[in-house]
Amino acid sequence: MLHPGPAKKVTIHVNEDTAAQHDFLYNEIFAFLLDKGVAGASLVRPQAGFGFHHRVHQADGDLAGREHMPVRIEFIESAEKVASLMPALCELLVDGLIEAHDTTIYKATATREPSL
Repeated sequence: MLHPGPAKKVTIHVNEDTAAQHDFLYNEIFAFLLDKGVAGASLVRPQAGFGFHHRVHQADGDLAGREHMPVRIEFIESAEKVASLMPALCELLVDGLIEAHDTTIYKATATREPSL
């Protein structure tokens, strides 16, 4: 669990259809973060986006516009953990962008998983 204090927020921008070694790139990155014990991560699918080619891709567009949709993976971790993960993350990323920002955790709590 994360503790109050300084941390890093990392955002990874990739395209939904970018292939990687065994799966789509976003799935491989997400699995990597889970395997490495990151406190938590979110996979976000925006409604629209464009990259450096300035071609707009959007979920409610025609078939051509729905291809190549953006995906964003975000997580917050200690600066030390981010630094240890970054070389492998950079190697995994074959097409996309990784950014990191300083942030502050004021409170981090977790409740038990509900029993079914």
